[in-house]
Amino acid sequence: MCGTEQALVIKSSKNSSVPQATDNNGSMQNHPSEAIINLDHGDPTMYESYWKKLGQKHNLTIPGFQSLSYFSNIKNLCWFLEPKLEQEIKMLHNIVGNAIIKDHHIIVGTGSSQLIMAALFALSEPLNQPNPINVVSPAPYYSSYPEMTDLLRSGLFKWGGDANTYDHKDEPYIEMVTSPNNPDGVIRKPVVITNGAKGMLVHDLVYYWPQYTAITSPADHDIMLFTVSKCTGHAGSRIGWALVRDENVAKKMVKFIEVNTIGVSKEAQLRAANILETISVSCQKIKSRDLENFFEYSHNLLVERWKKLREAIKKNELFCVAKFPLQYCNFSGDFTESYPAFAWMKCKDGVDCEKLLKEHKILSRSGRRFGSDPEYVRVSMLSRDEEIDVFLKRLPTILDCK
Repeated sequence: MCGTEQALVIKSSKNSSVPQATDNNGSMQNHPSEAIINLDHGDPTMYESYWKKLGQKHNLTIPGFQSLSYFSNIKNLCWFLEPKLEQEIKMLHNIVGNAIIKDHHIIVGTGSSQLIMAALFALSEPLNQPNPINVVSPAPYYSSYPEMTDLLRSGLFKWGGDANTYDHKDEPYIEMVTSPNNPDGVIRKPVVITNGAKGMLVHDLVYYWPQYTAITSPADHDIMLFTVSKCTGHAGSRIGWALVRDENVAKKMVKFIEVNTIGVSKEAQLRAANILETISVSCQKIKSRDLENFFEYSHNLLVERWKKLREAIKKNELFCVAKFPLQYCNFSGDFTESYPAFAWMKCKDGVDCEKLLKEHKILSRSGRRFGSDPEYVRVSMLSRDEEIDVFLKRLPTILDCK
């Protein structure tokens, strides 16, 4: 099968074309046939088109005297969280309906990466275990989890591998529940059977937004992670937030960020607040005519890209991708498939898919990085139109020359 449990397999073919590389400004450097297309990273440049349409109407100017202090609100548990950002996070979640805000503390971080580390620290440090606690996630898991957990060789936690085969032995562990999952877009639940073990969960929900998947119900978990990067495309702002139910865990997470970076950039927070406010306004029925619903716009872009991808690989027996079932989305009020940020592509058995694509100047991320097989690769669907178009032209012409 093609990597997801809900999969209807669509096959691919033998005609590839030639993509074009882009410089930092998004313009093509070489002729399409010579260009290297980098679809390894999930750099969300797809969203540039939406924000360019708005021009300067929603720009933010920050006076030189503003934001000098370390502190944003000393009465708040997360004392470096800008009140405006807190307000806009609550507003957007209430509009989209993808998470329960009530009885949760909001903690801002430098992207979801810092919040993941803060959560692992907050959960493991109070237990005072003689050995590091295992952090697990079911394969295919997010490729950065192993590196993040083991980078500092912490005495508090370490990477424990695939949650599908993990034997907890009634010991404490932390399971990362990524839903929709990166790389395959599957909606997930915890998989480790606790049997009385001290299992702790961190729900990584950075892709639980209506452009990627149906919002079937508001998530309501102890620790939920979100990020501006995957919601709005502003990866460079490095702003994420956690919704944390337990006050002691929230305090520990804040302490980690305090020691790690002494808070989070106020300029980045204010920009993120401005962006989130624009998105919330775009979702309202009464708004200016030039402000298109952000989630509808982004969803339509991904629908079109996935449609073209399926058409491209239908012509070839070498590749396949999964097709997702229809689900009712409470946000859109309609049935929709999932259109993930990444395509989890499979080559026929025995073919190293990353190596094959690289031979055709397409950079992807091998399934090995996700605890899976080399027949799989993750391909970003969030790059600029030019890169995606050239990739889709090149893909059908690729042959297995073994």
